[in-house]
Amino acid sequence: MSAVQLRYRDDETSAEPAVSVEAFRGQSNATTVLLESGEDARELLPVLDRLRLVIVHFPAFTDGRGYSAARILREAGYEGELRASGDVLVDQIRYMRRCGFDSFAPDAPLDDAAAQRALGFYDHVYQSAADDAVPVWTLRHGEAGAADG
Repeated sequence: MSAVQLRYRDDETSAEPAVSVEAFRGQSNATTVLLESGEDARELLPVLDRLRLVIVHFPAFTDGRGYSAARILREAGYEGELRASGDVLVDQIRYMRRCGFDSFAPDAPLDDAAAQRALGFYDHVYQSAADDAVPVWTLRHGEAGAADG
């Protein structure tokens, strides 16, 4: 497992080793789980209150299922640390942050300056996500325009 390189949280990270989703089902004291690509994040919804850290593994940068897992967890109310690990590239950081990831453990080290540039590259967003960025069409047309489509 890769070391955490970027973390956008103020609390302490969990030092507990991650267990698989399958192993987590059989334990009552685990608080850190590793969600592999292809595993269903919805299996964790009944136990979100027990989780301090969910690590979502990206086996390849082209595998986008982890984005959906993050959004499912955040929309269900998960407030713990959500870490993207594996084949994470600098140009994905902004989109991963928008889906709810707040820490990153890439296989290959990222250039910190490039990651910060990627986060601030665009001034506006076009759709709602797990973050609280306001879509540009809402800024342009206000809430009334949002109802008009």
